[in-house]
Amino acid sequence: MKNIFRKGELFAAVFAALLLSACGEPQKSKSNWMAEDDVKVGIDETFQPIMEEIVQTFGMANPEANMKPLYASEDSVIRLLVNDSLRCCIATRPLDENEKKVVQSHTLGVKQVKVATDAIALIVNKENKDSLITLSEIKAIMRGEITRWEQLKRHQRSGELKVVFDHSASSTVRFMRDSLCDGKELKGNVFASEKGTNPSVIEMVKANPNLIGIVGVDWLKPKKESALADFSGLDVNVMRVSKSDEIYAQKFVRPYQYYIATADYPLLRSVYLIETDPRSKSFVRSFYFFVKGQKGQTIICNNSQLLPLSPVQVKDVSIK
Repeated sequence: MKNIFRKGELFAAVFAALLLSACGEPQKSKSNWMAEDDVKVGIDETFQPIMEEIVQTFGMANPEANMKPLYASEDSVIRLLVNDSLRCCIATRPLDENEKKVVQSHTLGVKQVKVATDAIALIVNKENKDSLITLSEIKAIMRGEITRWEQLKRHQRSGELKVVFDHSASSTVRFMRDSLCDGKELKGNVFASEKGTNPSVIEMVKANPNLIGIVGVDWLKPKKESALADFSGLDVNVMRVSKSDEIYAQKFVRPYQYYIATADYPLLRSVYLIETDPRSKSFVRSFYFFVKGQKGQTIICNNSQLLPLSPVQVKDVSIK
């Protein structure tokens, strides 16, 4: 593992390579560009599992479309969009006012809409029975105030507690920093995984009982399976989180779609679809409406752990 703050230079270099690659493509004439069928979409890699399925489904329904998804850090895909190297992206935040002004300087408009709600999952090794944690304890860990397992109220382990993220430029790190640390840098035993991916975080947790892994919840679902209603069959334990420290008000829950819908699970964030294509008719524009429309929302609901934007029904089922 590497300290999470030491990988900034690496990811800056990766972003520069992506940007140069995108900008280094042969320039097309305006007439050719207006007629091109390329669908260049930058996707926060946290959402790669479900977006691969959405991209594939849209491509199969529109065989003329030339699908070109780019899975990278949120920072990278937003920068590429703002600099007009692509005209559609998936991120966990909308563009801010300064970014909108840059897009508008390219004589482009901005369409952005919330399409889903994501949850951040905390995972531990199967040997680790410490599966209950409160939101205030998570904050203390991220601020460097809790660095050992025995500092947790419901601990069964002792020793050094370490936290591993995918990489320092990820939207997950930004979320934890902004929502739990008042925008200040994470402290304590917080590290980035060597490979810089959500799967590598899961593998590291499987090998080390002292780690808490932080991943996007959709990475816990095996490929080609519908939304999971039970995490017990996984190779890792998913921690239960309570919003409250008060015993009478505590409700420890995992990031199932149901608890995302009820907001009982506290580590939630929005997923945004952003599009800047000026053409009224293009496959980029069609993809935008596909994702936010009924078909895209149905795929998100049925085939991911994310909660779609479209209304969902919650029913009590009695099994006899």
